Amino acid sequence: MVVFAGQGDPRRSMELLWRAPGPSRHGPGPKPGLSVELIVDIAIAVADEAGMAALSMRAVGERLGRTAMALYTYVPGKSELVDLMYDRALAELPASYDLAGGWRPALMRWAQDSWEFYLRHPWMLQVSQARPVLGPNEYRALEALLGVLTATGLDARRVRRAVSALASVVRGTAQTLAESRQAAQATGLSEEQWWYGRTDALEEVAPGFGECFPLVSRLYGSAQPAGHDDVPYLEQAAREAFEDGLELVLDGIDAAIART
Repeated sequence: MVVFAGQGDPRRSMELLWRAPGPSRHGPGPKPGLSVELIVDIAIAVADEAGMAALSMRAVGERLGRTAMALYTYVPGKSELVDLMYDRALAELPASYDLAGGWRPALMRWAQDSWEFYLRHPWMLQVSQARPVLGPNEYRALEALLGVLTATGLDARRVRRAVSALASVVRGTAQTLAESRQAAQATGLSEEQWWYGRTDALEEVAPGFGECFPLVSRLYGSAQPAGHDDVPYLEQAAREAFEDGLELVLDGIDAAIART
C-alpha cells in the first residue's frame, strides 16, 4: 500500500503543518477537548499498532470517543491527516549531529537513528517519497543530514546524490524488514518456514538449479548472517544489509572527497 502525501487542499495543509500550536477546543459534556495535536497523536498510535490500512477518520474518532464528523472541524480529511502524522513523527529525530569526531561517525549515527525510527513507525515507509510533505519537521530532519554532509566539503550536486543514496539504503533495508514482519503476521508463516517450504519444492522441480544459476547459488546458497543464535535470521540479515550497505555508501563519499 503506497500513500502519496500532499493530496489535500494545499493552502489548508500548509496552514496546519506550519501553524503555532493552539489551545484545545472543549466540546459539551465531560469528554476531553479536541485539538489537532491530540488527533494527530492518536492517528499515529493507530498506524503504529495496526498499519496504514487501518487508519481512517472513523478509527481515530472511536479512539477519542467521538464521531468522525467531530474531527473534521480540526482536520479537513484523511489526506491532510497523513501529512500531519508524517511530519509530527519526524519530530522524534535529532535536529543536529555532533561533528567533533568527523562526518563519518555523524552519518553513521544519523543512519542508525533513522533506521530505528522507521522500524518504530513502519507505516512511514508506505508514504511515498515522490512528493514531500513540506512540513517543518521534514525540513528540520533534512537540515540535520545536510549539516553533516556539508562538512564533507562536497559540492551541492554530490551532496544531493549522497542524500538520495543514504535514504535508499536506510529506507530500503528498513522496509524489507518491516514488510517481512508484516508478512509473518498476515500469513501465519515465519520467514524460515516460508523459505524452507519453497526451497524444498524448488529442489524437487528444478534439480539442476545450481548448474543453471551458478552465481546465484554461490552467492546466496550458503549465505548465513553472522550473529547470536537467539537473533532471528531475518532480523540479523536485515541488520547486516543495512550496515554493509551503509559502509559502501560512506566509502563512496570518502572516494568522492578524495577526487575533489
